[in-house]
Amino acid sequence: MGRNRMGRWGAAAFVVMGLVGGTLLPATPAAAVHGAVPGDFNGDGYRDAVLPAPGANVSGKEAAGAVVVLYGSASGLSATRRRTITQNTSGVPGAAEAYDRFGSATATADLNRDGYADLVVTSPYEDTTAGANAGAVTVLWGGRNGLTSGTSLPTPSGRPTSYGLDVAALSTGAGARTRVMVAGWDAAVEFAGPFTRAGGYGSVAVHDKTPSLESTALGDFDRDAVPDPAVATTRGGGMTGGSLYTTLAHGEELRGEGLIVAAGDVNGDGYADLVSGDPDEPEVEGVDGASGGRVLVWYGSASGITKDAKPVQITQNTAGVPGASESGDAFGGALAVADLNRDGLADIVVGAPYEDLAKSRAGMVTVVPGHRTGALGTGAYSFSQDTAGVPGGSETDDFFGTTVSVGDVDKDGRPELLAGASGENNSTGAVWVFPGGNARPTTTGSRMFTASSVGLTQYNGTDLGGHGLLWVI
Repeated sequence: MGRNRMGRWGAAAFVVMGLVGGTLLPATPAAAVHGAVPGDFNGDGYRDAVLPAPGANVSGKEAAGAVVVLYGSASGLSATRRRTITQNTSGVPGAAEAYDRFGSATATADLNRDGYADLVVTSPYEDTTAGANAGAVTVLWGGRNGLTSGTSLPTPSGRPTSYGLDVAALSTGAGARTRVMVAGWDAAVEFAGPFTRAGGYGSVAVHDKTPSLESTALGDFDRDAVPDPAVATTRGGGMTGGSLYTTLAHGEELRGEGLIVAAGDVNGDGYADLVSGDPDEPEVEGVDGASGGRVLVWYGSASGITKDAKPVQITQNTAGVPGASESGDAFGGALAVADLNRDGLADIVVGAPYEDLAKSRAGMVTVVPGHRTGALGTGAYSFSQDTAGVPGGSETDDFFGTTVSVGDVDKDGRPELLAGASGENNSTGAVWVFPGGNARPTTTGSRMFTASSVGLTQYNGTDLGGHGLLWVI
């Protein structure tokens, strides 16, 4: 199966689009790209993993969506220590309805600063009084008994569309230093603390000058202890990827493109750096992308990240990076930034869900370590289902690397790497957990969680682990 530069849905899926109120509206659903990092929701000292399943059927409602929480412990994660949360769960706002896709995007942070991690969950195709597919965002509040209650984060936008396509949350301190960013087709919506368990927040702003978003992230790019936003729009203007902004205003586009963004301190200078994944095939090689996909890195500074800053490019042809750039790999189709080797520098985790291995579009995940000096790429390594010790085996259209995240779930100080494969087992999906090792995650003791292993038994389309960018690449 070939892919053109518009992705596996093909250009035809994007022909029927129009401008409504200045916002580009899609004929098909857009992506919801990020999954939550593990967080300690019950305060037992172990971080708990979040496995979204936005395609899960709930009480006969197709693709109403669910989130499965696997509780951390000294022995890691187990399918027997879990809780499944839907909009029919007591204490959760709303009700499960067909195609809400609850769990499409998730984010973790201690929003109310009570010592328990909280989970933000989106359902971007929720029908509300604002209209069909207006979208909704729910905060599930952590506590001694875990995630037992929730409140809504309503958008003040007058005409919301797919509110909750992506979400980011970050707390660098009390009050306004705790923020939630929500991406939608009409705008980016930014909430600032203080947040309360009753659903209160300090302020909210609608950024409607950068609509038609695919992804959002938060990072302290200028080291002022206040989270700064970053967004990626959908494709436009004949370029690969979409436009990228850290100043959310028309004309402030960064130099470079992408469909997904993440943040972390890659070079250890104290400033968060912005990373984007640009998995599209270029129209003109070297001008607006790279064959096989690419990742771009902008380094933070006292001035933040300005539109004139030139990014560093990483591809599979970069020295030290495993594999080779091949047309259609979709390198950069998933993204996370976190310190996996405990050297104080954030590493870049890159999904290439269309990577051909023994089988077509089996997928691969590559980790590019952070460096204080020198070129990025040195010391990079990869995982796939063909890697020795990894459960399962590569099959056509598994899309291993659909989603990626990082977090220490067994409290040994060595973070685990989590990788999703949306196409596994008839698109019911699966998530692999690679235990943290002395210098990097290891396949020894790695585990594979399928939809059926966590109690989701429908025949197809569960999307355990999330569907990431697969609807648009």
